[in-house]
Amino acid sequence: MVRSPVLCSSAGKPLPVHDLMMSSPPAAPSGSAPRPQPQTSTALDSLSVSSLLSGDLDDDDGGGEEEGLGDLEVNPYDGLPFSSRYYALLEERRRLPVWRLRQSLLEHLENCSMVLLSAPSGAGKSTQVAQWCVEFALSFEFSHGLVCCSQPYSEAALSLALHVADEMDLSLGLEVGYRVSHDDGCTPDTLLRFVSDALLLEEMMSDPLLRQYGLVILDELQERTVPTDVLLGLLCDVCRQRPDNFRVVLLAHPTLAPRLAAFLGPSVPHLSLDDLGEPPHQEQRVEVMYRELSSGRDPVSAACHMVLDLHRRGEEGDVMVFLASSQEVEECLVLLEKESLALSPQLGSLRFIPLHPGLGSLTQRVYESDSGSLLKDGDRSDGVEAGGPGVRRKVVLTDTLGEASFSRQGVRYVVDTGLQLKTVYNPQIRANSQVLRNISKHQADMRTQRINSQLPGLCLRLYSQSRYDSGMTEAHCPRVMEENLSHLVLLLKRLDIADMGQCKFLDRPAPEALMQALEDLDYLAALDDDGNLSEVGIIMSELPLEPPLAKALIAACEYDCVEELLTIAAMLTAPSCFLTPDPSREDAAVSVWRPLMHSEGDHMTLINVYNAFMEHNEDEAWCAATFLSHAALRLAVVIRAELLEVMQRIELPVSPPAFGCQDNCTNIKRALISGFFLKVAHDVDGSGNYLLLTHRHVAHLHPFSSYRCRQPCPSPPSWVLYHEFTISRDNCIRIASEVHPHMLVELAPQYFLGNLPASDGKEMLMELRQSLAPPSGELDSVAGEHNRTQKDADKTAETHSQSSTELCVVQ
Repeated sequence: MVRSPVLCSSAGKPLPVHDLMMSSPPAAPSGSAPRPQPQTSTALDSLSVSSLLSGDLDDDDGGGEEEGLGDLEVNPYDGLPFSSRYYALLEERRRLPVWRLRQSLLEHLENCSMVLLSAPSGAGKSTQVAQWCVEFALSFEFSHGLVCCSQPYSEAALSLALHVADEMDLSLGLEVGYRVSHDDGCTPDTLLRFVSDALLLEEMMSDPLLRQYGLVILDELQERTVPTDVLLGLLCDVCRQRPDNFRVVLLAHPTLAPRLAAFLGPSVPHLSLDDLGEPPHQEQRVEVMYRELSSGRDPVSAACHMVLDLHRRGEEGDVMVFLASSQEVEECLVLLEKESLALSPQLGSLRFIPLHPGLGSLTQRVYESDSGSLLKDGDRSDGVEAGGPGVRRKVVLTDTLGEASFSRQGVRYVVDTGLQLKTVYNPQIRANSQVLRNISKHQADMRTQRINSQLPGLCLRLYSQSRYDSGMTEAHCPRVMEENLSHLVLLLKRLDIADMGQCKFLDRPAPEALMQALEDLDYLAALDDDGNLSEVGIIMSELPLEPPLAKALIAACEYDCVEELLTIAAMLTAPSCFLTPDPSREDAAVSVWRPLMHSEGDHMTLINVYNAFMEHNEDEAWCAATFLSHAALRLAVVIRAELLEVMQRIELPVSPPAFGCQDNCTNIKRALISGFFLKVAHDVDGSGNYLLLTHRHVAHLHPFSSYRCRQPCPSPPSWVLYHEFTISRDNCIRIASEVHPHMLVELAPQYFLGNLPASDGKEMLMELRQSLAPPSGELDSVAGEHNRTQKDADKTAETHSQSSTELCVVQ
């Protein structure tokens, strides 16, 4: 007979979850076979999760088929017998180090609303804890809600959903699903959802107490992303308000565990592999070697030659290379492909796999099997036949994404450059800086732990031991200390946080960063006189965009250019659609881009590119011929549709398209200035040297800007509005369009112009404002009102800093 799991006692109370054997039966039945398809049994086809959990099964139907099933164990989530693959994977799961904590975790979940579990990378915590939490939820028949597992990287959420669905013998997108930015692989009946931490934080805007979830897993806390740190404080508050039907499991690397335990207090139990009295996972089988590079030696080429040297040794084992950035990953990939051509075929095949956030779903190639389809279309290889002699080796090239996510078997060698390229926001100048920094000691140790092989491992660190001992910090700086907090503050305001200065953070953001975020939101009219969200601010929080872009899209409703701003917003949110050509092909790329370039600036060029992509029916071959990224343009199509859906849902007017006429271009620029008046630059000498008005840095137009590529080449515009500026080696402003200063005076807040640092550009704007301004008395009134508001804000900030209370109250 097909058995529904017995979940309740005669008194109707849930049985202890550790007594259930749903996902870990003692042994594979002798009759287990490949998983049958639903159509093979009418009785099984009619089963659903809800009927299994409620016990509403008709014992009179399908009796013949049920007798044929014998004593096969039935999956309680879909009603089908477990496949033979399930039992094979179960044996592998039981050998994972984290499996020893299973019983203890399930017991603590019965009595504690929050549990901290720490284990090193590769121990299996991300895949196994999620399945144990589903077991716990099943013991309550999911009456408390679904299970959600939050990840700091979207790519990791998708990867884990694939692996967990396979291990649970379920179909991805049904009982197990994922939800990341611009990709929803869930249904209303999905029981276990892997989501990005940013989306879970946005979900709390409409459901602050997360009532659809009974258990939330916050994974990879050591990554210290802004959404993860904020969720940690918010979930503590949700646990206090839902003590009986909400559980939180925190997963972290052991390096962060002591700080987390002190932050959470003694009431939160801490489970660790170290407490079991056994040595750390695989630590004794790994040798660490330091090789300091000579002065001026490029880490990318050094890592490349190290990989080739390892391959020439002829010993088995895959290689994982850690580089500073995704750009270095691609550079190393090109260099390896070139250098490997000179290798002897007798050494064996090399397969190079890039792994960084810009690859999206292509990151799953890191798990592809060597058998059968070793070299698929699009894979990178040196051209040696898969069936040839020698060692067949995979080389994974990654950045910080590979430190904790994407564990894989067979990695014997790790090559670590010890560097990372970070983008750090400076609130004083309102600009990002790209900084090449040493990684932390914790990161170096995590990279070493990526070795996962039966053979003795080797970690080659391309830096000296003295640099590790004294040149690296213990832990990397949390992102909440390094990012622009405007979007975060907007979300927290939407959550009705009673006192943002007292919100519970593991590391509190700098007061000046919070004040700058509040000031920017005030400039954008997102706050009212009391510091709460205004009507404009509420609408801005509904749009999944950065605050300036959200404000520009709202302003487009007034200027009848919504269709065009939707396209611009989608193109700016997606990665750049312009591929970076090889130096030898730059002229060819510019020649095919030139017909798409618009005389009114780069923002209009983005509309031209998007429209051309749609006119060519989203053709991938056209993108390749035009040096455009098909993936980025496809994502822009998805983002645009999502934005249009949001605007229709909140009943904002959507004007018909009118792109092409001069009035429309002028209106587009007016809408852009409404959101991006903080990003305006003035040409100081007529030769393209732009002084950024907010912080007096000098920058240049990007080499591929339409103002530098059109023929004949136009003169540099005197005033430009730009989308992005990063202090780096080139100091370029990207996506720039010419604007007229009278537009800036007309549309920017009056007190914003007065707060600009002294410059010739400011004097021009102030003179222009005087000629267009109402009587001086009214201006003085506006300025006085703003000064009073600023003083009140300063007093509030001072009160916050003196407060010892660290509670984050969700109203």
